[in-house]
Amino acid sequence: MDKKKFENHYMKQFDEELEEIRTRLMEMGGKVEQQLQNAIRAVAEADSKLAEDVIREEQRVDDMELDIDEACILIIARRQPAASDLRLVMMVTKAVNDLERIGDEAKKIANHAVILASETGTSEGYTEVRHLGQSVLKMLGHALDAFARFDVAAAMMTLEEDKQIDLDYKTALRELVTYMMEDPRSISRVINILWVIRSLERIGDHAKNLCEQIVFVVQGKDIRHR
Repeated sequence: MDKKKFENHYMKQFDEELEEIRTRLMEMGGKVEQQLQNAIRAVAEADSKLAEDVIREEQRVDDMELDIDEACILIIARRQPAASDLRLVMMVTKAVNDLERIGDEAKKIANHAVILASETGTSEGYTEVRHLGQSVLKMLGHALDAFARFDVAAAMMTLEEDKQIDLDYKTALRELVTYMMEDPRSISRVINILWVIRSLERIGDHAKNLCEQIVFVVQGKDIRHR
């Protein structure tokens, strides 16, 4: 094999490896998105069985993180990528961490769903969970779509959604604290709701991180903390 053919073969293999880790990251994103959707539904519908399914499946998300991380390490060790290719590998390692954290938060929501399903009481707080949950799911979906297309404009628009999620979280927090003060008997149940909406707010932050990483890999700009 002459030098030119060897280089072309090498680059083709490298491109295939980069596409493979990107595809696996998108699969992980889809898995996490489904986990979150199920966890929110488990709370809203008091479905402890669905919540337990989410808790069991979280190990699969952890396994996916380890597999993708290992693939990234091998690419760096064997290919020594530079410039945009290196940014892509670095972005995948960061994004996979954010997705794993989202999986952790979905598991936390599911744990609280199990507790809430076993308790009796009013439906106070469930409206806030549904509303915030749908907003966070929407933002996560937009972030994953932007990543699939490496769409910086879509990523920047999605970043703005986190501001509304933060506002909605603070509003829900005030309303639920007020409710506990008015009805002390509800404290135990509402505290679990508070933990749920806290996890949702954190998931919004992780979706925001995904968008910032898209800008980094496409434009080479680090827009964190700006």
